[in-house]
Amino acid sequence: MAASGRQTGRPTLEEVAARAGVGRGTVSRVINGSPRVSDRARAAVGQAIAELGYVPNRAARALAGARTDAIALVIPETEARLFAEPYFLDIIRGVSAELADADMQLLLTLIRTQQERQRFEQYLAAQRVDGVLLVSVHRDDPLPDLMEELRLPTVLNGRRSESEPVAYVDSDNVGAGRSAVDHLTGRGRRRIATITGPLDMYVARCRLDGYRQGIEAAGLAADERLVAPADFTEEGGRRAMRELLERCPDLDGVFAASDVMAAGARGVLRESGRRVPEDVALIGVDDSAVARHMEPALTSVRQPIEEMGRVMARVLLQEIAGGTAQPRQLVLPTELVVRDST
Repeated sequence: MAASGRQTGRPTLEEVAARAGVGRGTVSRVINGSPRVSDRARAAVGQAIAELGYVPNRAARALAGARTDAIALVIPETEARLFAEPYFLDIIRGVSAELADADMQLLLTLIRTQQERQRFEQYLAAQRVDGVLLVSVHRDDPLPDLMEELRLPTVLNGRRSESEPVAYVDSDNVGAGRSAVDHLTGRGRRRIATITGPLDMYVARCRLDGYRQGIEAAGLAADERLVAPADFTEEGGRRAMRELLERCPDLDGVFAASDVMAAGARGVLRESGRRVPEDVALIGVDDSAVARHMEPALTSVRQPIEEMGRVMARVLLQEIAGGTAQPRQLVLPTELVVRDST
């Protein structure tokens, strides 16, 4: 029978925090034996755990020698987005290839709702994985901080800001934007627009910075009407392209911050009667199958996506094995691949 005042079912980390009158991070630190907790908070959390019957599931892990031999690959996206974007599949392929000989189980976790996020945070606090690979990082994502509190080895694909404290593997996103615009200006384009990713993601802000650097280097006037934020989806690329044509019908070049968005933009350009590349030159990022199969074939900035997945897994395995004095933070180069769209 459930105790008075508590929910039925297995109590959560959030319930313990609410009962103790502390934050979730404090509960995690108490469970993991961190010294960075006051005696008063530790006592309150201990009492709440006893009253609620919360079980952090650490005993089985201790019996197994403090290892689970499992790694979580976390992608905070829907299934539709996962399978529509070659980027995520290439990351998964790279991670799987690197872990193939490491005798590690790979747990693919999609986080689509706040409830799923809370469930996964509880899963982490129960120490059921040895490390985490996190893809598609947004600026306000709380997971990296939680994993740092739990002292759980973590490697990000990308980063939240220039001062990211957590280990990461990224690509040269500023260079990607700069090389795209340099190529367009070199082909004589002068009204160059950009379709950005979500600007709460550092990757999108970096590609926009590269675009702006290229515009300035070419001696062109900066025009914010030529900048349209989107969301790395094909439909987002379509919406942004419509906005750009309404605001600046004389544009003659477009840098889309992903191949998938470039595909959406290509459809709108065709509908509007603009020819690619005769009227509007078009460039994407990723050099994915989308770029190769578009008509005309898409010029794209290649980032080594599968290699990023491999390196992420390699760095995480090193962290699990003993770690380094400082988190490893790697930036891999990009390369412009020229095709018919420019």
